[in-house]
Formats: sequence, C-alpha cells, structure tokens
Amino acid sequence: MAEKKQTEGPLKILAASDIHGDTDLVKKLADQAEKEDVDLVVLCGDLTFGEASTDNIIGPFAQKHKKVLIIPGNHESVATADFLAELYDPHVRNIHGYSVKYKDVGIFGAGGATNVGPTPPMSEKEMYGLLKKGFDKIKYLKKLIMVTHIHPTDTKIEKFSKFVPGSDAVRKAVETFKPDLLLCGHVHEAEGLEEKIGKTRVINVGRKGKIITI
Repeated sequence: MAEKKQTEGPLKILAASDIHGDTDLVKKLADQAEKEDVDLVVLCGDLTFGEASTDNIIGPFAQKHKKVLIIPGNHESVATADFLAELYDPHVRNIHGYSVKYKDVGIFGAGGATNVGPTPPMSEKEMYGLLKKGFDKIKYLKKLIMVTHIHPTDTKIEKFSKFVPGSDAVRKAVETFKPDLLLCGHVHEAEGLEEKIGKTRVINVGRKGKIITI
C-alpha cells in the first residue's frame, strides 16, 4: 500500500489517540484539522470503547476531505479498523502492518497491544513482525514515522501506569529502525508526554490531539 503526494515541503499532522467513541471530541479534532490545514490525521488506536460503536468516529474527518491513517487499539479488532478504512475509502487507510508515503515521509505502524484486552492481545513477536513488514516497504526514505497504540518499555510513559506495561517489541523496533518519530497513546495519564529513545522522538499524542510538523 502506498500513497504519494506530489507537493514538497514539510508534512503537517494532527495526531490523536484513545477517542473511545467520543463523537463530540471527534468533531473538535476535525475542526482543528481543518483550521490548522493539516495534510494528514493520524489516529493511534482505541477509536471505540470495546467496539461499542463506530458511528461518527471517522465521518467528520472525511466530510472535511482530510486524509486519515488509523490503527486498531486494544478496544477494537483489526477487522473493525479495516471496516472503517473500507467504509471511508479513499480518505482512510488502516496501516496495521502496512506503510504509506506522504510527500517525502514514510509512515508505518501496528496497532493492538501485547498485554491487555479487551481484544485478544498479540504476541511481542507478532507485533515486531508487523512493524518490520511496514518498515521494509519505506525504509529507503530519509524521514520515517512509526505509529503504534502501545508504548515502548523502559520509558517515562510506562511509569504513568501501574497496570499497563509497555511493549518490548515496540522498543526493539524503535531501536532497530530508528524512526524520526514514534506516535503512540494507550496510557491516558501520559497524554502529551514527549521523550527520546536515541534519535527517535516518542510522543504520547493523547485524546486532545497534537500538531506535529516533520
């Protein structure tokens, strides 16, 4: 899967996570995406709360003709993310195990979690394999963004939760692939927290969203 934009210059992103079916929040984020004139919206999982409803989670962005990249969190399945991508095609792409190219930036990702439900957790091996699969397609690009729901182990983010540890696979992927950015969510208490692993800027983008330019 690949998508290209011919225009050059920085890529401006609105990234958010853990929306959990909050349609009022989605409308605010869509308005922000339009006001800030972002090139791309990235949603880092937990779009729903236990897959209770997908209504109006993506629609407000599509109505404003915004390109959206999504991954599943631990509250929805890959099938649900695929359903949303198909429903709002061509505005939406599910990059779980895949990659895309916008301007000169490669973006790859994997959703879900390795240690918590309610959807069945995946293994660390599977998580790393999905991230590597996406990375391999765009590794030739000079600028890379990795998108996950769960955070890496041994980070400040991990210390904000006593019951949600990070992922060893995500940590390994950051250290091996060395993306410029890792966008993640999952730990609500760590919203907006930034730190670095080597050269990689790690951001828990949170519910309120964060504007990022690369």
